[in-house]
Amino acid sequence: MNRLKDATSPYLLQHAGNPVDWWPWGEEAFAEARRRDVPLLISVGYSACHWCHVMAHESFEDAETARLMNEHFVNIKVDREERPDVDAVYMGATQAMTRQGGWPMTVFATPEGHPFYCGTYFPRPHFQRLLREVHRVWTGDREAVLSQGAKVVEALNTNTTLPGGPLPGGETLEQAARNLRESFDPVRGGFGGAPKFPPSMVLEFLLRSGEREMSAATLEAMARGGIYDQLGGGFARYSVDAEWVVPHFEKMLYDNALLLRVYTHWWKAGGGELARRVALETAGWLLRELATPEGGFASALDADSEGVEGKFYVWTPEQLREVLGEDDGRWAAGLFEVTGTFEHGTSVLQLPRDPEDPGRYARVRERLLAARELRVRPGRDDKVVASWNGLAIAALAEAGAVFERPELVAAAEAAAELLARVHVADGRLLRTSRDGRPGSNAGVLEDHANVAEGLIALYGVTGGARWLRLAGTLLDVVLDRFADGKGGFYDTADDAERLFQRPQDPTDNATPSGQYAAAGALLSYGALTGSTRHREAAEAALGTVSVLAAGHARFAGWGLAVARAALDGPVEVAIVGAPDDPRRAALHREALLADVPGLVVALGDGDSATRGGTGGTSVPGEGVFPALLEGRGPIDEAPAAYVCRGFTCRMPVTSVEALRAELGAGR
Repeated sequence: MNRLKDATSPYLLQHAGNPVDWWPWGEEAFAEARRRDVPLLISVGYSACHWCHVMAHESFEDAETARLMNEHFVNIKVDREERPDVDAVYMGATQAMTRQGGWPMTVFATPEGHPFYCGTYFPRPHFQRLLREVHRVWTGDREAVLSQGAKVVEALNTNTTLPGGPLPGGETLEQAARNLRESFDPVRGGFGGAPKFPPSMVLEFLLRSGEREMSAATLEAMARGGIYDQLGGGFARYSVDAEWVVPHFEKMLYDNALLLRVYTHWWKAGGGELARRVALETAGWLLRELATPEGGFASALDADSEGVEGKFYVWTPEQLREVLGEDDGRWAAGLFEVTGTFEHGTSVLQLPRDPEDPGRYARVRERLLAARELRVRPGRDDKVVASWNGLAIAALAEAGAVFERPELVAAAEAAAELLARVHVADGRLLRTSRDGRPGSNAGVLEDHANVAEGLIALYGVTGGARWLRLAGTLLDVVLDRFADGKGGFYDTADDAERLFQRPQDPTDNATPSGQYAAAGALLSYGALTGSTRHREAAEAALGTVSVLAAGHARFAGWGLAVARAALDGPVEVAIVGAPDDPRRAALHREALLADVPGLVVALGDGDSATRGGTGGTSVPGEGVFPALLEGRGPIDEAPAAYVCRGFTCRMPVTSVEALRAELGAGR
């Protein structure tokens, strides 16, 4: 019996009609394996994964393959996005055994969950042979299998945590920049060769460090390549080539949230119209394609439509002429490099240079986008993941403020409202929700850290102190439940489900590592509140950056970016004045426009220096919140800005020009 029909995960629901007797992850499946005395077959994937779909169609929908699976195994299907902890421990085993990893991930394990054979995608004939062979070994040489599983678990539980070090200093960060330059591709941007992934966290570090060459070259190359959707906006997961031409077509919330923030920061650093256009188009894509009716953001769009990878996005010259006519069709084919860059004569649209006729370009783009909307759309994974929504909240709030687009700030607020209403339970986060219903999986470290980061950014834009208070609540959970006692953090809480290993990985992957995300949020929160506990925890969590900087800087991008902010202060700006005073709004906007690493902004009304107000609320026995506003009020009844480091402030200023000078002098 297939037991996935009641799942909340769209990925699991995709498999609810399989002839395989799938179980969701849980003790019931483990108990069934013990009762039947058979191994577990654990299949891990996610809904936007192209090769997951391929293996599903080839094997899991095949009657003979399903018969072998059902007769000889208890089969568990896992959505890696719902259970990143399960994914992490078995991916560690897969990489240890095979020296590679990926999805779908296929794991054979003992009834206790100890892996003894791992792999990724298997073509159906190979997979059927493997099923028979594992069954033969399980029944004929059980001791060898159990011994292999025990050895794997023992090896994975050997202490391989990175040693901590001091807070990285300027020389360490310069060392990291030199290390990045060694693998930088000066011709095509990015780092290393194919495949190329958007290095979002590394780019944040480079921008914060003033390393404009590597960051600008990479950001422009990605924006002009096929990895960027030249019609609808938004970025695909990665490029299969070194030139950013052909993407792996799934589009993920986390990539686009991170890249929206990076392109916004690039614009602040002088990235010009290209940075602004890409940021706003990506934000528009997020709102148009991933927004859910409940106010959050869905996880991803599939790579496939009609069972074909990329079909929704690619074009032939004939298709262009059919939509645009002969003249515009030929012009568009030249502009977008439609020369057969993909499969079967199709091409992914690129924009190697700005068009000489912007008006014609806009009209052509609009007509092509309208025609594309008539195609069969890729599937959407509409579950809401707390961590990735936290990334989106930060990006949308900042972009909305910088580009004066209130609808983006409103979208960030709506997502924060959903998380507060649906995902927060007893002061802690649940990982996912769908259709406004909370899932059952506990939030992991990255959920608490990235949501806190998003809420702090939202507070800086709106002055809504409730968001900063909720961030503080989540960061208390981080400190109390995830700390490893040595300055770092585990990826799961101390009361989470016990797996054969408690995952802990300080290095970045597609998103900031939970540890470095926590460090960033702790640093900002400490800067706003004056909390020594939060500041010290942030610095301790950055200790591993010093170990990675010289040789593996690409895997510590967010930690390096946070370390740059810590080294710079970070700069704290308190803006005080009547909420309806346009002079306060002007000072506030100027602070948000500043290209200063990790800058935090506190927003208070004219009375917050004595009794709290809109952005500087007061609680009996607590004083003004956040404490950065304490004792700082208007000057001669004019709104004022205080530029501080470590709560030591320069003389307050009341004009935009003076604030700009203060923030410029702070670099």
